[in-house]
Amino acid sequence: MYQNCKEYDIRYTDVDYYDHMKLSAILGILQESASISADELGFGYDDRIVKGFAFIVSNWYIELFRPINVGEKVKCITWPIKPKHVLFFRDFELYVGEEKVGVATSRWCLMDLAKYSVLPVKAFFENDTREYNDCRSVEYSSWKIPAICQDAPVYSKTISYTDYDHYNHVNNTKYADFVFDAFSIDEMKNKYISSVQVTYVNQCKCGEKIDISKTYLDGYCYLEGKVNGELRVQFKVKFNEL
Repeated sequence: MYQNCKEYDIRYTDVDYYDHMKLSAILGILQESASISADELGFGYDDRIVKGFAFIVSNWYIELFRPINVGEKVKCITWPIKPKHVLFFRDFELYVGEEKVGVATSRWCLMDLAKYSVLPVKAFFENDTREYNDCRSVEYSSWKIPAICQDAPVYSKTISYTDYDHYNHVNNTKYADFVFDAFSIDEMKNKYISSVQVTYVNQCKCGEKIDISKTYLDGYCYLEGKVNGELRVQFKVKFNEL
């Protein structure tokens, strides 16, 4: 069955103070591989933009079995799962050499860029007869993150030019940096992300100020980004000790 495989060098600009790959860099690799794969399969950016359509990611779930470090080469393998109704699914596996270091699954929506409304699968795939890889990288279905952060914000960020992508909103990878700026260097000492779930609730626009709050509960750190009290993004993170 179809898979796309691409290898990436982990650069100094991809890692944090502890030389571990930043979540935003991991999301960047996943997004890049997803885009390359979509191009190969005939529903990439050039195929969609002529119709005024875009794929917007709504959810990520990622598991890491160890930190990914500077200087390593990461092989990302990805493939689409058969879409349903208004949701498109894509899975990933991450390898360093022959060692599997992570897995991920994601959900995407097809958007009408003129109306910024969600389109059904059949709007682009009405006569889709392709065979899909039914193998899953990870079984995951608990997509809802409870809204539990009641504490005052611990970090704020005004959305600016470099946060934007060609869809006129904040790129999904940027939220990871916003959220992780809510941690101090000491808080991240001797730990790494073992799992993270992300829900993008609503887009952020240039000039808006996003406030990040965080709460620890039952072994997880819950983080929320709000604009004027309106929920925009949620993270549920589990850390492991090194």
